[in-house]
Amino acid sequence: MGLVKDKLSAEKLRGGYYTPKAITDFLCRWSIDDKTQTVLEPSCGDGNFIESAILRFNELGLKGKELKGKIKGIELLEEESLKAKQRAANLGLNSNTIENQDFFNFIKNNNTVKYDTIIGNPPFIRYQNFPEEHRSIAIEMMQSLGLNPNKLTNIWVPFLVVSSSLLSNNGKMAMVIPAELFQVKYAAETRIYLSKFFERITILTFKKLVFENIQQEVVLLLCEKKVTHGLGIRVIECENLDGLRTIDFEKINGSNVKPIDHSSEKWTKYFLTEKEINLLKNLKSDDRIVSCGDILDVDVGLVTGRNEFFMLKEEQVKEWNLEKYTIPVASKSNQLKGITFSKNDFSKNSKAQNSIHLFIPPNVEFDELPEACQKYIRYGEEMQFNTGYKTRIRKRWYITPSLWAPDAFALRQVGDYPKLILNETGASSTDTIHRVRFKTNVNRQSLVISFINSLSFAFSEITGRSYGGGVLTFEPTEIEEIKIPKPIDLNFDFQLIDSLIRKRKIEEVLDIVDKELLIKQYGFDEKEVKQLREIWRKLSNRRINRKK
Repeated sequence: MGLVKDKLSAEKLRGGYYTPKAITDFLCRWSIDDKTQTVLEPSCGDGNFIESAILRFNELGLKGKELKGKIKGIELLEEESLKAKQRAANLGLNSNTIENQDFFNFIKNNNTVKYDTIIGNPPFIRYQNFPEEHRSIAIEMMQSLGLNPNKLTNIWVPFLVVSSSLLSNNGKMAMVIPAELFQVKYAAETRIYLSKFFERITILTFKKLVFENIQQEVVLLLCEKKVTHGLGIRVIECENLDGLRTIDFEKINGSNVKPIDHSSEKWTKYFLTEKEINLLKNLKSDDRIVSCGDILDVDVGLVTGRNEFFMLKEEQVKEWNLEKYTIPVASKSNQLKGITFSKNDFSKNSKAQNSIHLFIPPNVEFDELPEACQKYIRYGEEMQFNTGYKTRIRKRWYITPSLWAPDAFALRQVGDYPKLILNETGASSTDTIHRVRFKTNVNRQSLVISFINSLSFAFSEITGRSYGGGVLTFEPTEIEEIKIPKPIDLNFDFQLIDSLIRKRKIEEVLDIVDKELLIKQYGFDEKEVKQLREIWRKLSNRRINRKK
């Protein structure tokens, strides 16, 4: 699966990176049995799933003419559909099995047909890059099912939702889906839809990325409309593709299934045990806990439009004589080592020749600017820095808007753990770092320390989003959703905590804060706190280990 850029190649139009045989064989083995009469593959490409489906029917004793009418494959690209037809024909199946057309148009003209099994790897294409004539039908079909997709929706979503609506009463769906299903907001409606539509959902994940050269994490989504027992959702984790061979569904059948929450919440929590899930669920309504948004506002950092021009190193400031026309800016998370960003920190970063001096001339017409500013702006225009979208739409291209300095910073992307960093410099930040304003007169040092506890860390892992590279990413609203103990003034040694953070001794800090804040002040049970620490370790280790 791959993201589509501006120009759509045939491969990108499919959103396609073809599925390994180990996966197609496994999904067909799970979803096709001796009761299966009809199989649909809505985006069959060159026929990987079609071939595995035919071979699965062969295993069950059906060959040649006995397979007539059992398998239907749809493929938008003619060249790929011809390959799929040839592969089907080589295995004794009539080439009429494969239809060369858009899936959504096909369904529009065959909307009464139901299928026992639907298999596939839907295209992974941004909404705006999907051809309008296909996109409008797809969105219309989703709306007819009660969903309201927005322009952030990726096209795998309508493929998944519309396909599920085509299943027969006891139907099964087995698909390769981006792990985004777990966590992105544009898939929130889809999570609700699936949780209500299917009686059991099994999600297979991999500890290692299984598509060569692709950082996109995928999961195998196994959905059943009707089951006799074991209703709910479960996650099974495999080391790699070889792990698929060891899964025996007859043995595990309805085991390890957890009750599914029919809400838009992210599904990351289903990596946890039912006991752990219930602990987090109960804590959400605990009156000792608030959301970060109750005590602070989080906003994006400033957008220069062209960092290469606006963000200067100390030596560049001196070279262009711009000392009077720059302001300090934090531009990368590794510049924020502790839980405070001091003038000394800024000075060290500056001397290390980090680009943290933002060029900001007086907001006047060019002719009224000081000579040094005019000279630097002329250089920028020679380099065409003024022609980018963000700079082009400004009244004065060389003036960066929204320069306000925050009370604190919050990391947009997190390696090990999230944190708040007090701003003692008057610096702003670029959009790689979020800006924080405090809503209340709480002790600021106590607040940033109170954020570093096992409870907040556990919630952060199911609030943020993690992709294939192991980094946890937060939008401003997601920082505001993180749960935190109600802030109170505590006698923490701020310098000690800051020093330990800088030395990356996070477990030592958690021991201090958990004991003083969660256990002594708020009366949490030591077992509960230990459990919260384990939740954080389990989820953070899982995502971090993926990049190794």
